[in-house]
Amino acid sequence: MENGVMMQYFEWNLPNDGTLWKQLRADAPHLREMGVTAVWIPPAYKADEQQDEGYATYDLYDLGEFEQKGTTRTKYGTKDELKKMIDELHEHQIAVYLDAVLNHKAGGDFRETFMVVEVDPDQRNKALGEPYEIQGCTGYSFPGRGDKYSDFKWHYYHFSGTGFDDARKRSGIFQVQGEGKAWSDGVDGENGNYDFLLCNDIDLDHPDVVAELNSWGKWVANELDLDGMRLDAIKHMKDQFVARFLDAVRSERGDDFYAVGEYWSRNLETLDNYLKAVGHKVDLFDVPLHYNMFQASQEGKDYDLRNILRNTLVERCREFAVTFVDNHDSQHGSSLESQVEDWFKPLAYGLILMMKDGYPCLFYGDYYGIKGEKSPHAKIIDILLNARKKYAYGDQMDYFDHPSTIGFIRTGDEAHVHSGLVFLISNDEAGSKTMCLGKEHAGEVWREITGSIPDEVTLDEEGNGAFSVDARNLAVWVKKT
Repeated sequence: MENGVMMQYFEWNLPNDGTLWKQLRADAPHLREMGVTAVWIPPAYKADEQQDEGYATYDLYDLGEFEQKGTTRTKYGTKDELKKMIDELHEHQIAVYLDAVLNHKAGGDFRETFMVVEVDPDQRNKALGEPYEIQGCTGYSFPGRGDKYSDFKWHYYHFSGTGFDDARKRSGIFQVQGEGKAWSDGVDGENGNYDFLLCNDIDLDHPDVVAELNSWGKWVANELDLDGMRLDAIKHMKDQFVARFLDAVRSERGDDFYAVGEYWSRNLETLDNYLKAVGHKVDLFDVPLHYNMFQASQEGKDYDLRNILRNTLVERCREFAVTFVDNHDSQHGSSLESQVEDWFKPLAYGLILMMKDGYPCLFYGDYYGIKGEKSPHAKIIDILLNARKKYAYGDQMDYFDHPSTIGFIRTGDEAHVHSGLVFLISNDEAGSKTMCLGKEHAGEVWREITGSIPDEVTLDEEGNGAFSVDARNLAVWVKKT
């Protein structure tokens, strides 16, 4: 969708009150008015406990329908509420992307005894001793659901590793032993082989497992009428499984079924190689850009803004880059904490929402707030979203020519009346740039729409204007009509 905006509609600290699906349903008209065109919802299936955010996955087929793990609803609500919410979003032409957690399972129903080798956490290809027997909660019978939707039951041999020896009550990384058992190829090379992440690590080389997950992907996409998925933790998953999983789902839902993967690496070459390995079948979150913005917010005036887009996905692989400022993994208190500081956050959102390239993702916490505390950024984000809808069209001409003040022009297009804009940010003193919009704009009067600068700019006979930005701020200039 032209000038689309994805919104991640959750953060880590939402209350366990089962109201998110109802809240999102009621919010659909507002989201559409804002300019949100797609919503990424959290894992919607049963976790190991009700309060879990959904990443400690128990039963992919239980969307808040069965009494399991002491609850029918998930943290976010019931299946009926989920389906009604999705219908309402679709009524407002908003796509829905489900967070798909296919790397691991948690909360097994019963213990099993099996052989493992404990491996070095820092070098998972190195055994710490000989194989021995442990007990693990690796049996899944789904007593509340039974065989409805799927009769597949999970056992230890469906996993490549586990993180806890229940007999000895100790944690570690235990590689399951048996015929054909090994860490997967096509995963990140950190720690030797980063297949194992947590809990019971799903064996994506096991043919029965692959068939079951492919079947689930098609089922859930049809059952919920999904438009796409956000794939969790793909750096830990066999790359060819991901590619074939998407092929399977798209065989049911069509080639335009959307997918974006979370490959948390700031190394551009790693991300580029992954895109090639999966045949560019999935977009990726632009983690390198996030870290550039995080660094810029930390260093203030000492950061050279000319480097803000360097070594990023949106610079190298723009068609596959989902740009974001923060998310649930980077927010304060999370495992990958790297939250962009508040003073720079409006500048960062201005950058990803005004520039031509990338599919921007808005974070719930940045718009609605964290832990119930209202966000200070909602007003400026509303202004920027409105500017994206109205003005952010056409080619982009960069003025990344000063370490503390950068900007660009969007030229506009004929399909959107009065479109086109001038964007600037500063991380130090107030600045000004003479920027040329072309002779066809001679004599036009331009105004700044965020409210930071009251003065107007009149373009000269060549279409030049001196556009200013306040200290440590952003500015968005448009033609006065």
